[in-house]
Amino acid sequence: MPPTETPAPAPTPRPAPPALAPLKAVGGVLGWLITGVTALAVVVLLVLAVALAVAYPSVPEISGLTDYRPKLPMRVYAADGVLLGEFGEERRNFMPIAQIPAVMKNAILSAEDSRFYQHGGVDFKGVLRAAFENLRDARHTQGASTITMQVAKNFYLSTERTYTRKIYELLLTMKIEAVLSKEQILELYMNQIYLGQRAFGFGAASEIYFGKNLKEISVAEAAMLAGLPVAPSAYNPVVNPQRAAQRQRFVLGRMLEHGHITASEFEAARTEPLRLRLQPDAPVHAEYAAEAARQLVFAQYGADAYTRGLNVYTSIVSTDQAAAYKALRRALLGYERRQQYRGPEAYVDLPADAAQLDARVAEALSDHADSDELRVAVVLEASPRKVVAMFESGQSITITGDGLRPVASGLAANAAPKVQIRRGAVVRALQGPKGDWMLTQMPDVEGAFVALNPSTGAIRAMVGGFDFSSSKFNHVTQAWRQPGSSFKPFIYSAALERGFTAATVINDAPLFFDAGATGSQPWEPKNYDGKFEGPMALKRGLAKSKNMVSIRVLRHITPGYARAWATRFGFDADRHPPYLTIALGAGAVTPLQMASAFGVFANGGYRVAPVLITRLTDAKGRVLVEYKPVALDETMRAIDARNAFVMTNLLQDVTRGAGTAAQAQKALGRSDIYGKTGTTNDSIDAWFAGYHPTVVAVAWIGYDNPRKLGDKETGGGLALPVWIDYMAHALKGVPQRELPVPPGVVQVDGDWTFEEYSHGEGVRNLGLEDKMPQPATPEERSSILDLFRR
Repeated sequence: MPPTETPAPAPTPRPAPPALAPLKAVGGVLGWLITGVTALAVVVLLVLAVALAVAYPSVPEISGLTDYRPKLPMRVYAADGVLLGEFGEERRNFMPIAQIPAVMKNAILSAEDSRFYQHGGVDFKGVLRAAFENLRDARHTQGASTITMQVAKNFYLSTERTYTRKIYELLLTMKIEAVLSKEQILELYMNQIYLGQRAFGFGAASEIYFGKNLKEISVAEAAMLAGLPVAPSAYNPVVNPQRAAQRQRFVLGRMLEHGHITASEFEAARTEPLRLRLQPDAPVHAEYAAEAARQLVFAQYGADAYTRGLNVYTSIVSTDQAAAYKALRRALLGYERRQQYRGPEAYVDLPADAAQLDARVAEALSDHADSDELRVAVVLEASPRKVVAMFESGQSITITGDGLRPVASGLAANAAPKVQIRRGAVVRALQGPKGDWMLTQMPDVEGAFVALNPSTGAIRAMVGGFDFSSSKFNHVTQAWRQPGSSFKPFIYSAALERGFTAATVINDAPLFFDAGATGSQPWEPKNYDGKFEGPMALKRGLAKSKNMVSIRVLRHITPGYARAWATRFGFDADRHPPYLTIALGAGAVTPLQMASAFGVFANGGYRVAPVLITRLTDAKGRVLVEYKPVALDETMRAIDARNAFVMTNLLQDVTRGAGTAAQAQKALGRSDIYGKTGTTNDSIDAWFAGYHPTVVAVAWIGYDNPRKLGDKETGGGLALPVWIDYMAHALKGVPQRELPVPPGVVQVDGDWTFEEYSHGEGVRNLGLEDKMPQPATPEERSSILDLFRR
């Protein structure tokens, strides 16, 4: 028998070295953890798969992405292309991906999604990296949202943080990646993302933060913008410049790390000083004109006007607008300095610790905005001889001498508590041309100015008030005010048709009307200067704005006829009751209506409707509406050419010699200007309406709640300087222009008259039988006898 083999005994296990025992234990724990995590992962994946299967049918369609139509604001432009205003919740300049510069794309990819072109919408490596970093340092959590995931969230999902929303985000992300190319996704993201300051998309952000087109952006500026999406409010360079700079340096580091910039470019960008756009949104103050244009477009398109990217081109000339704005504000501020000081706008408690002053002043002034050059400040120290005040920026100014004169009553020892300027008072400061400061106050008075082309009706400038942010009421189009003597030219125009001439003698003698004549109460009108000068030629009566002359003219031609004639110029008959008081401008007009009416004289007798919007295009530049000026023709005629010519010559006398606007020709150094001052009863409204053959302009000043401007305040003293300031700009380089003489008029003794009245026909004199004061000197008596003889 073969020998039986005995199995070899099993080797005795060798005890593990003591140093390796803990590793074995750890290995067992790791194995257990890996097994557990794997099992958990499987469970999570199963749950996720079930959730995805259940949720997928309710995932929204992404047609909004494949047919992307971003909300584009309405933009209003001047005739010369200057942006005047922007309307809409979202400020966006849509830019196709091909037009977005590489530096901007590289900056955003470095900051937000460096593996954008490698992953399929969800960056699993990024997820693991973020998870590891979050475990390592729970104080600084990292997200793992890709650009595609952000597109999904921004277009379709809310900002709530729930597992359900995250599931929908993943599903949408996969759907987007399956339908759109990477370039399309990036284009959507870079035009849709919110970047602070109401800016959506990098095109708008570049304009808003830096005042430049995105194509012109530098590496440093691109990095600053690329740092905004993660938290626009936290990294806004306007609000938080230091925090924004930190974020910018991070983005630059990422760009260097991924090879998008060189080390030298990194250093140059890191040290480049950023020049933020500090000027207002609109470089020209045309807020009232832009708002008027907005209202017109909204009336046509409704709420869609704010989202479809309409471009509204107006007739406003930006340089004319700037000149008008400055002229009106200069006049209103000048008037305000002559008024009683009403007191500080508010009082604030200031800390005794000087180190805390900056913060307290900035906080206090957050509710008191500057009004362009009229700055708001808090008084730190006050005495009758010196005031020290601080602006919101922390800059301090010292005001002394004449700079305190407008507020002297507030610095007096006996000043009332509500008027007193003391430490903590919120005041207004204005800097003079030499850098010196003056304390003043926000004007309580208002004003309006409008200028237009009389041949086309195109509005060249529109200033509806002192400060649009304080009052949106547009006095150019909405303020119905008494025109006073500025309405007299339309009465005289009617009189020319009834036989009056420039040489007609009219008695400037007192008038009295009892209750039976007026239908209400006795009326004894006066001349503004309180003087009666007896018989005078009609042209002199108009030049000196004599009320008694105008009333006698109106009484002769009848109020009903004069009112009907005025409607030819565009005035509303129902706002001008047919009483003798309309001779003094007791009806109601708007400044725009007055400008259009005086345009009839300026263009030779044609009524042309005012025009503000000249062209309207959509977001792609396609013309939707376009206004093309029509040539003046007889269908537009309001008055005869000879009537317009004679009236223009009469209005020339107003601006020269003894006329109420004589300073116009002196200041402008030219004779081809025409117009009429207007001061209503008790000096409640001050006007000047005037023109050159190429431009008509009207200025008005008054209080919103009508009250006296002052005993010595007139249209010639308040409104005329505004008109002169504007015309000095508008007529610069425009040659002197002689008026063409129309058929049917002849010159008699230097005065133009209708041909049929050239031999003494028509009205030769009026009211000479009325009682008048005796002349004071033989010379005056002799001149009056000469008038009688004529």
